[in-house]
Amino acid sequence: MRRHLLITAASVLGVLLLASVTGVLLVSREIRRQSTVDEAEQPADVILVLGAAEYRGRPSPVLEARLNHALFLYLKGLAPKIITTGGAGGDPVFTEGIVGRSYLTQHGVPAEAIVVEGEGDSTARSVAAVAEIMRRMSLQSAIVVSDGYHIFRVKKMLESSGIRVYGSPRPSATPGGWREKWLYFRQAIGYLFWRVGLSF
Repeated sequence: MRRHLLITAASVLGVLLLASVTGVLLVSREIRRQSTVDEAEQPADVILVLGAAEYRGRPSPVLEARLNHALFLYLKGLAPKIITTGGAGGDPVFTEGIVGRSYLTQHGVPAEAIVVEGEGDSTARSVAAVAEIMRRMSLQSAIVVSDGYHIFRVKKMLESSGIRVYGSPRPSATPGGWREKWLYFRQAIGYLFWRVGLSF
């Protein structure tokens, strides 16, 4: 009897593990598809720039590339406002959101056109804060600017708050190989955790 229960438990665990891996692989495929699509073909209420590392008040190359892409979309007239996101990440003086605003104003975007979300210490927290900012400002649509692998999860989070979202990945060289697959896989896990109420 005990052996039978152990075999049954092992079978159930095996099925659950297989289902989990299959789910992650399916979501990874959707993330990969979304990462290559630029949907910024129509105006929106705001351009949302996801944060990345900053170095003592200067954007990292990744953040700078995201900001440059947001600037390009703004100058094309696709949205009248930009939201920059990201908390301090260990920096006692600057946040990613503030560094993003500073960079954009230095490149000609009026300060009054930029809204800063500077508290989020994860994608989920930044996106939740952005959804609240947009609700308070009666903004109903957004063009999300980030790295391609990041777009799918952010879109789903914002859409769950009733926001229309268009993805616009920053131009970048695809890492390729196992690094690229790992980025999709990691985002898939993050998305599935978020779906069950966990986040990182």
